[in-house]
Amino acid sequence: MKISAQEEYGIRCLLQLGKARGGSLTISEIARAEGLSREYVAKLMRVLRRAGLVRSVRGQAGGYMLARPLEEISVSEALAALGGKLWDPSFCRQHPGLRSCCSHTPDCNVQLLWRRLQNAVDGVLDRVSLKDLLASSAPEATVPRSDIGVPILGG
Repeated sequence: MKISAQEEYGIRCLLQLGKARGGSLTISEIARAEGLSREYVAKLMRVLRRAGLVRSVRGQAGGYMLARPLEEISVSEALAALGGKLWDPSFCRQHPGLRSCCSHTPDCNVQLLWRRLQNAVDGVLDRVSLKDLLASSAPEATVPRSDIGVPILGG
């Protein structure tokens, strides 16, 4: 599994907006804080705005702000907006090899593996909000735990 640069930086931009505590930040402020180009941050903000995760604010104090509270935005939702899922069931329809239909469609063991992996990833990422990510950097933060008692966020 690889996390794309767009997913990584998009999450970081969302966290910058979360640190603004309900205020807005300009593209320049986010770019400066993350060491990114203004153009790249503008692209990320467009993607996040279309997904309903951020909203633009006009005027002198304008910029971008989160569209919902930190605790209402899951990492899963943000990653889906920024790059999609690790595995999508349509993959097999789009890549059948030389045939019009995959020869393994009725009983595909590999597809079962990818589906299980995606469900496990979703199970973790659905339970982690942007608020959890920001709290995990605080020394006294309560770290969310997986079903088997292992910390989800390194704590």
